[in-house]
Amino acid sequence: MLELKNLKKNFGSFTAVNNLNLTIDKGELFGFLGPNGAGKTTTIKMITGLLSPTEGEIFIDGENVWRKPIESKLKIGYVPDQPFLYDKLTGREFLLFSGGLYNIAKDKLKLKVDELIDYLKIGSWIDKRTEEYSQGMRQRITIASAFLHEPIVIIIDEPMVGLDPQSAFVIKKFFTAQVNDGRTIFMSTHSLHIVEEICTRVGIINKGALIFDDSIDALRKLKEDRNNNLEELFIQLTNEEE
Repeated sequence: MLELKNLKKNFGSFTAVNNLNLTIDKGELFGFLGPNGAGKTTTIKMITGLLSPTEGEIFIDGENVWRKPIESKLKIGYVPDQPFLYDKLTGREFLLFSGGLYNIAKDKLKLKVDELIDYLKIGSWIDKRTEEYSQGMRQRITIASAFLHEPIVIIIDEPMVGLDPQSAFVIKKFFTAQVNDGRTIFMSTHSLHIVEEICTRVGIINKGALIFDDSIDALRKLKEDRNNNLEELFIQLTNEEE
């Protein structure tokens, strides 16, 4: 579903991502971990078409993202680390505007908006201007906009930053339901407990290179074998000892 082949990104003499190879299948919730500066956001920007790779290829459902950019973007949903909304629009107006960018038929779009409002517990906030929204509500609207066109692969960068427990619970439940419906989620995060709760597979990147890629069960077993909690294991694996 999502495949990265020999992916590399240089900024001058600095290599941000170095020979990254990954294949993520349909119905996986892949947690992408790494310390600050490890290459997570650079990888995400290459997958979503915001940065061109120095070397390597990216495939979504068998199509090369950079050879067929429009077709690929129709299959991708993207949730950035900072939600961007038009403050003078209501949540509903923003979602209708976003759906229009994908040429979704009006009747279908209205039904999809209503479905997402219910799923993400947005309630009456949907008809208030987004300038009045909390961080959690802004994040819910941003997530809703990424799912309007029913993408098969969703790329998410730090979805839980600044969220209260209720918002985090709603979003975790929503992501799990989407994966159970057969979608693929690639989620970059620093929230180790979120990874342990909802991810089916985990990759850890450090200094641009993938140093771990296995199921969440394998990560738990490694944690138990080393008699560590997940935070201690993460620090060991990335060699970031204090």
